[in-house]
Amino acid sequence: MTDAAEPGPDASGPDAAGPDAAGPDAAGTAIARARTLVAEAVAALRDADARRETLAELAPERRVLGIPRPARMNPIGRVWRLGVLLLDEESGVWDTGRVVRAERPARKSITAESVAEQRALRAAAVKGGIAEGETVAFDATPIDLDGLGRDGASGPLVVRGSEVLVRWSHAQPDALTPLDAYLRDRVDLLAHPPQGA
Repeated sequence: MTDAAEPGPDASGPDAAGPDAAGPDAAGTAIARARTLVAEAVAALRDADARRETLAELAPERRVLGIPRPARMNPIGRVWRLGVLLLDEESGVWDTGRVVRAERPARKSITAESVAEQRALRAAAVKGGIAEGETVAFDATPIDLDGLGRDGASGPLVVRGSEVLVRWSHAQPDALTPLDAYLRDRVDLLAHPPQGA
């Protein structure tokens, strides 16, 4: 036998999907590249004056001194929604969470509990001072890019070797696409929406 290098870990083994599958430097390089891609996406969206949405925090219904206070959504910023990701002005990345359109409460007979919940959430957005008709993202979770490098996943982002991937469908764990391609397609769609959209 010759002095051939020892084989590395099995590519299908448990470490294959982790951040260190291609070495700790590869994960660090992937995270640095992800930060650059996000900053470039934010700059492109800003330059295109792409449509932003409200990022809000839901304050549930509660009682204050025995007086009922309705649920409300408190605005915490403006974001661009790119499918499963939200990007903010400071190049922060968020897991999209839930999305509603702000609407005044409607007095209608409702039989379905899910419809009643949606209407209550829409009304909570208006009660929080969000303009009627505005799209609101809430229950969004910030994505920790440092944690992504450490743990291999954060929200819909996953590190595989030296690449950051986006899990674009929560229902399909293997529905992964490279972050650069995902951002390129989504930014282009938001910055240049199709006619009639």
